[in-house]
Amino acid sequence: MPAEIQQTVQLYLSGKIREWYSRSDGRGVVLFLDTKDVAEAHAIMDGLPLAKQSLVDDEFIAVGPLMPSACSRPSPNASAMAASGQTLPLRSGGWNARLC
Repeated sequence: MPAEIQQTVQLYLSGKIREWYSRSDGRGVVLFLDTKDVAEAHAIMDGLPLAKQSLVDDEFIAVGPLMPSACSRPSPNASAMAASGQTLPLRSGGWNARLC
């Protein structure tokens, strides 16, 4: 396990791992990797000691930035609500969420 930790820290310091979290159920970790595609992420993670010993059950999910332009256009439903004078209800605690 020390080799796995050492190499993971090196990936973090080199910028390949951007963020790391422990799962709240205690069943592992979630790593956000800075790669151009999922294949590069596989190659990086497959080079770690636990993966080489087939001791890792992993899943790769490509993510990207939220596209704010999608939220800048009012939805047809929001336009109809605004025209009729309706508003979205506030959630308990007094904050409002914008749905796109």
